[in-house]
Amino acid sequence: MPAVTTSSRPTSADVLVVGAGPAGSAAAAWAARAGLDVVLADAATFPRDKTCGDGLTPRAIGEMQKLGLEDWLRAHTVNEGLRAHGFGQTLLLPWPGGSLPDWGSAVARTELDDHLRTVAIKSGARAVDGARAVGVRREGEQVAAVELRDAEGSYEVACRWLVVADGVRSPLGKMLGREWHRDTVYAVAGRSYVDSELSDDPWISSHLELRDEQGELVTGYGWIFPLGDGTVNLGAGTLATSRRPAEVAIKPLMQTYADTIGADFGLSGELRMPTSALLPMGGAVSNVAGPNWALIGDAAACVNPLNGEGIDYGLETGRLVAEHIASGTGLGEAWRTTLVEHYGEAFSIARRLAGIATQPKVVAALGPAGMRSDWLMTLALRWMGNLVDDADRDRAARVWRWAGRRSMARDARPPFA
Repeated sequence: MPAVTTSSRPTSADVLVVGAGPAGSAAAAWAARAGLDVVLADAATFPRDKTCGDGLTPRAIGEMQKLGLEDWLRAHTVNEGLRAHGFGQTLLLPWPGGSLPDWGSAVARTELDDHLRTVAIKSGARAVDGARAVGVRREGEQVAAVELRDAEGSYEVACRWLVVADGVRSPLGKMLGREWHRDTVYAVAGRSYVDSELSDDPWISSHLELRDEQGELVTGYGWIFPLGDGTVNLGAGTLATSRRPAEVAIKPLMQTYADTIGADFGLSGELRMPTSALLPMGGAVSNVAGPNWALIGDAAACVNPLNGEGIDYGLETGRLVAEHIASGTGLGEAWRTTLVEHYGEAFSIARRLAGIATQPKVVAALGPAGMRSDWLMTLALRWMGNLVDDADRDRAARVWRWAGRRSMARDARPPFA
């Protein structure tokens, strides 16, 4: 489906969405479907690439289904769960299902984001690309307009509501006062594409025992996500905090990882399009909303601290912020409260566990024991993937929520604070 772009500069909108990744496009689609006049602006020209593992877990699949995209997804690769490798063990861990779908997928972000943006346009949003947000005009505490700059110069778009979905660095969010706090865990991750004989593998793979060129254990993991087109997305990520910063070069680490597993996965040729990114995680940002503006997705650090996933939270927060705006609930503290209610407990306990995992000695001690237990790893998959929905009432879900509440009570800086 080709991208669609408006031919003229918009001057006003009910809702201005800045950033056309999954979060921004979902917000634009849902707001337009609610009958609002929506402008969706992005600094890039679509289609464009984005550093990502390209994986869509059941939580993301559920949101894509709500948008009416299940058939489109099923035309791509479909996976049954996670194949976990490490410490001499390999485990097959099916997606648990329950209140969420029991299947996953993987779609290259160049295609996924372009398609989601087109869905927003077909829902009624007006899209402009090649337009970077460079300024904000306020009236009191409200945002009255955003200054966009394209190849021809600058212009303003007046708006009643502003949705900030401009990614992990969030330059517009910074203009509005967003702060990233690195005392909790964050990630440095990279991805590449490589030819593979297992491009149609029905399992995504994760290697929990990741080692560098010297054979030293790295606090992170590597992944192989089949794309069904003769290639896989191969990547690696490492965890860090301000106390224990990442001191590993990601691109050489990816090459070492590829060399290590190449024969097992039928890899051939060079790693193509290697890119890397720094990921704020677990709601480690403050000033996420004002009276008529809100940060969503990666801009709000809605990234899972245990697996680095952000597409699902981007899609969810896009839908939730559109519901807020359409219902007249308002933003500001109401939006921060919504983020805390949906993600606070899970992010708090997840980033606490991930912080422990930044210590190689802990990983070396606990990794082998965990990989010997199918039951424990199945539980870990559900918790690490945040595959616990509000509707789940089983014991594992209750334990996760209980741990999250206890963790939140102990946080010096809770998520989104």
